[in-house]
Amino acid sequence: MFNKRVKIKDLLASEARNQEVVVMGWVRTFRNNQFIALNDGSTNNNVQIVVGLGLYDDSFLKRITTSASLKVTGEVVESLGKGQKIEVKAKSIEILGDSDAEKFPLQPKKHSLEFLREIAHLRFRTNTFGAVFRIRHSLAFAVHRFFNEKGFFYLHTPIITASDAEGAGEMFKVSTLPFDNTPRNEDGSINFKEDFFGRATNLTVSGQLEGELAATALSEIYTFGPTFRAENSNTARHLAEFWMIEPEMAFYDIEDNMNLAEEFIKYIIKYAMDNNKEDLEFLAQRMEDEEKQKPQTERSEMGLVEKLEFVINNNFERITYTEAIDILVNSNHYKKKKFQYDVKWGIDLQSEHERFLVEKHFKKPVIVTGYPKEIKAFYMRQNDDGKTVAAMDILAPGIGEIVGGSQREERLEKLESRMREMHIPIEEMWWYLDTRRFGTVPHAGFGLGFERMVQFVTGMTNIRDVIAFPRTPKNAEF
Repeated sequence: MFNKRVKIKDLLASEARNQEVVVMGWVRTFRNNQFIALNDGSTNNNVQIVVGLGLYDDSFLKRITTSASLKVTGEVVESLGKGQKIEVKAKSIEILGDSDAEKFPLQPKKHSLEFLREIAHLRFRTNTFGAVFRIRHSLAFAVHRFFNEKGFFYLHTPIITASDAEGAGEMFKVSTLPFDNTPRNEDGSINFKEDFFGRATNLTVSGQLEGELAATALSEIYTFGPTFRAENSNTARHLAEFWMIEPEMAFYDIEDNMNLAEEFIKYIIKYAMDNNKEDLEFLAQRMEDEEKQKPQTERSEMGLVEKLEFVINNNFERITYTEAIDILVNSNHYKKKKFQYDVKWGIDLQSEHERFLVEKHFKKPVIVTGYPKEIKAFYMRQNDDGKTVAAMDILAPGIGEIVGGSQREERLEKLESRMREMHIPIEEMWWYLDTRRFGTVPHAGFGLGFERMVQFVTGMTNIRDVIAFPRTPKNAEF
């Protein structure tokens, strides 16, 4: 029976000796027709299978190739080789699936990340991506665990929606109308009344607005699901499909919001550090090797594990947007014209500005608050100065913005006024405004881009390497 197998991670951690076990996995290497390195994905470490001489004929042994899958029954014994405590002395080997060694694209050597993106269906079998996706799992589990312990309720918000939460307009349209014979109104516009939903719809850019509705009854909720941006951006920081974690909390102000976000980030990082020590150490070594190829000025001052410990053990720096602009304008970096983008009050901070504040100036995560209202969304609470809103962004080393949030505007007249200014259809958003009509309360929330969090924890430099099958412009393979 297959369910009697022992996972390799558990076997290597156990004290089992001189007992029979069943292990299954994929061949990493096969040396001297005698030693098989077997891996089942539960850990980067392989278990060595020892094949007795003369146990199998040559035709069978030739089928034990890289990535062939095996079922091995054997005895766990002390290992005489270096680097391993135990090995499995095979009594029987069954080949579950052959692998053509000539055609299998992964060889026991270092492959570039660019090449591995082209074979994303197989890159899970490498040590790097095995580590990344085990850590991604731990972070996702920790998200649910954190909010559950806090008494939050997990809300599933719609993937298909008729609203644009961000007002950005970069959305994927959802329609069943035929491309070659689209029904039109008299003025030539598309007649969406004949579409599936009877109106224009799109893939969601955020679950926030729906989350707010639930928070005004359940007090504290969170969403964790896919979001979509039709942004033609080919950078190492952007995806067209990515996962967002969005808590919404009634009876919270901007300070409560910042406190929760900081606690949340530290919690999930610590969970991964406690549960993925081997994987993090592997990725830390990988990052260190990569850093050696860079010029001294571009190298990170901290190793991966050191950086994560630093984040857990230190309070995040908190500054206003105005203070951030002053720091940037007065920096030698700005005076020597090393920024690609200009710096002045009113700009939307670029990634290079965010990273300067975090990596060069404060050398730790930074929370920036009080952004100009002109560069922020309509739902953010307006401050008394008439110029800024109660927004907050958390900036992380190596990435820039990792969290964006705000205290939401709970005052109906202020919200309606801002929506008019930004040409957001008030009539269509009647359901959102109702929460301000019937028992409004101060409330706040934030969004954390999950892939950027995974990037931060794993040290991977390209966001396409922390999601299984990246969706980017001109790429929807697999």
